[in-house]
Amino acid sequence: MNFMFSADIRSYKDMRNDELRDAFVTQSLFTEGDINMTYTDVDRGVVAGIMPTDKALDLPTHKELAADYFCQRREAGVINIGGPGSVSVDGESFVMANKDSLYIAKESQSVTFKSDNASSPAKFYLVSYPAHRVTKTVHVPKENANTIELGSQETSNERTIFQSIRPGIVDSCQLVMGITELKPGSVWNTKPPHTHFRRTEIYMYFDLPEEERVFHLMGEPAEIRSLSLPKEVAIASPMWSIHSGVGTTNYTFVWAMGGENQDFDDMDHLTVSDLN
Repeated sequence: MNFMFSADIRSYKDMRNDELRDAFVTQSLFTEGDINMTYTDVDRGVVAGIMPTDKALDLPTHKELAADYFCQRREAGVINIGGPGSVSVDGESFVMANKDSLYIAKESQSVTFKSDNASSPAKFYLVSYPAHRVTKTVHVPKENANTIELGSQETSNERTIFQSIRPGIVDSCQLVMGITELKPGSVWNTKPPHTHFRRTEIYMYFDLPEEERVFHLMGEPAEIRSLSLPKEVAIASPMWSIHSGVGTTNYTFVWAMGGENQDFDDMDHLTVSDLN
């Protein structure tokens, strides 16, 4: 398991780009036949990329979690961004098509990931936070997510939000998770930007060509920094930071939040002119 030790609201202002990456950005998430896992001290989130090929992969625990199994004190959300596959949780198998979601409840002991076809493997993206109560594991096909249309072509931010792990669909402890798809010709996400001191957030950009990038904006509104991100890495956003971005083409991203409430609309809104 890799570790990211984040910067604070004062020190990030003086950091180089490579230092900001070390503090907030994971390494490439997906390796064929393997699990890449990163622990961030931003709300003790764990991020993993799981890419089984010709054999199944079991979700491991690590000595740093001091747990008998990964979900002993944790909940997890999984979204498949690759080919078809399945996830087995304590013996119950869930079919995972592209962009399906699965909420894995606290105290789920055995979690196994499989691809249907090794030549077109699944890519399971996992985000986990500590959990305080036992709920229920729930599979959410993409078509069952709560769908919201936002933005406009005129402001280059026309997008569809799929809220899959959220109150009313999944009874989670603190995790809220879903997907945002930008329409062709749109490049801005989360425009205008916002903050929410009550929650932290993790972004993972995908569905863009190898040579394209998303310029992720972070920091206080009056002191923003930008990082050029390739596809399939994750970036942690602390409570004091904006989290917005603009791409060199349209793209898709998974957002995941943890904190003291699960209200998607709990945002302290800003305007573009507030950014410096």
